[in-house]
Amino acid sequence: MNSKTDEVPGQTRVTIHGVAAAAGVSKSTVSRILDERLPRSDSETARRVRKVAEELGYVRDVSAASLRRGNTMTIGVIVPRLTDTVMAMLYEALAKACSRSGRFAIVATTDDKPKADRLAAESLLKRGVDGLILSTAREDDDFPDELAKRGIPYVLALRTDGHSLSSVGDDRLGGYLAARHLLDLGHRRIGVIAGPSYASSSRGRVEGFRHALEEAGLNADPSYIIPSTFGIESGAVAVETLMHLSPRPTAIFAVNDNTAIGALSGLTKLGLSVPQDISIVGYNDIPIVSHLPTPLTTLRVPFEQIASNALDLLAGDNSAADERIRISAPTLIPRKSTAPIR
Repeated sequence: MNSKTDEVPGQTRVTIHGVAAAAGVSKSTVSRILDERLPRSDSETARRVRKVAEELGYVRDVSAASLRRGNTMTIGVIVPRLTDTVMAMLYEALAKACSRSGRFAIVATTDDKPKADRLAAESLLKRGVDGLILSTAREDDDFPDELAKRGIPYVLALRTDGHSLSSVGDDRLGGYLAARHLLDLGHRRIGVIAGPSYASSSRGRVEGFRHALEEAGLNADPSYIIPSTFGIESGAVAVETLMHLSPRPTAIFAVNDNTAIGALSGLTKLGLSVPQDISIVGYNDIPIVSHLPTPLTTLRVPFEQIASNALDLLAGDNSAADERIRISAPTLIPRKSTAPIR
């Protein structure tokens, strides 16, 4: 049985054309029979079409034309996890921005796994969303390009692949400001809890950090830059590695607040005090960090601005190169976790 399919990396997607050819009917007949919004037909043709679709593994896909009409006023949001406060804050900002424009946001989580990204997208598209906003872009995955080839409207948020429509924070600036703050306090041996290399956000923050050191006439020692996840436990593991270096750093820049919180916990277990023994800077300014026993110095990310820009990009025609990636500046928030070097 021959059927027309679209090639999607990792799988062969059966199209409505393939079902029509296999069932011996027109594309419009298949579309009408398989449209769940219409009354179910029990004719012989309808039963044959549904049987063929099931045998072929057909899954209804929302076409690019339907997406462009925007008739559902619903936006699909894909995030790694909502237990990550940063992603929860992004989703809340997107939901609020949608509400202001009469739209509605629905969310799917992926645990930061590329295969789950695709499943989440298909699930949202089957529900007729007008477009997708993804905070899951990875350097080692071309899923955004797959969406573009299918004509599906999408925007990347917080992370970018460098060419898709994106709304992100100025991560290079944030890393620069973190390093500059510690340098101004007299620190020269500064460790970095660097996050995962697949995320543009963590890469940009480390690049900005390096630039500030180079500007000050210093070289960033690779042994002081420790890869990690974005999780709390990973921060605790990374800080233990840093504290066993000789000489050990006098300050740490963690590329997100979760790893900074993990580092604070790890330093306490090692009998070290913040900021008396070591200073630490986080990133994002999630709500808890201002209420810690030692309030955390951090970079505040403008989530509402990033969300608003993402929706504007999704709704508009932003084909010009200088409009495809919108960047929002973070703000340094000095608190009690940093102090001049002794």
